[in-house]
Amino acid sequence: MNEVSIIGAGGHAKVVISTLQACGCAINAIYDDNPTLWNSSIWNIPIVGGTHLLANEETYAIIAIGDNKTRQKIASCLPHVKWVTAIHPFSMVHSSVSIGEGSVVFAGAVIQPDTIIGKHVIVNTSASIDHDCRIGNFVHIAPGCHLAGNVQVKEGALLGVGTTVIPNVTINQWAIAGAGSNVITSLENNKIYIGNPAKRMKR
Repeated sequence: MNEVSIIGAGGHAKVVISTLQACGCAINAIYDDNPTLWNSSIWNIPIVGGTHLLANEETYAIIAIGDNKTRQKIASCLPHVKWVTAIHPFSMVHSSVSIGEGSVVFAGAVIQPDTIIGKHVIVNTSASIDHDCRIGNFVHIAPGCHLAGNVQVKEGALLGVGTTVIPNVTINQWAIAGAGSNVITSLENNKIYIGNPAKRMKR
């Protein structure tokens, strides 16, 4: 693989960079839309400018931003980029698992047989996903989450740190399960849930 560009210069980017480095990938530059970060660096990797610089480029890159909607927006604006998938060598991913482009699997994560992971998904540190799960595009499964078998997580959903999900539950599009939630029933689109058991927050 050619050198990889990083999109995003926050704390999450550091974990993505460390994962790529553990995989033996060279990183050539970081792009971020915050101009106050331009001409600085992370671990001597230069932050060269905004994502508009990649608009017509066919470079290899990965979006290193934790926010799901931001990843979706950036991916839609960069049609020529070749998205890299990064799987940390200290994760455990069964050979039958399918992982889409632009996704990252961090150290300590476990993904069990016949699970399908979509595009631009984050499977964060020490998360576990059991057999036959279906994870949609732009999902973020935060550190220490545990999904039992046959769970479906639809596009854009967020499972906060330490969330657990029992078998055969569906987390619908852009739903949020807050940190430490115990999800025992399916979650509706675009709603926020928290607690043990997870209950919908009233606005």
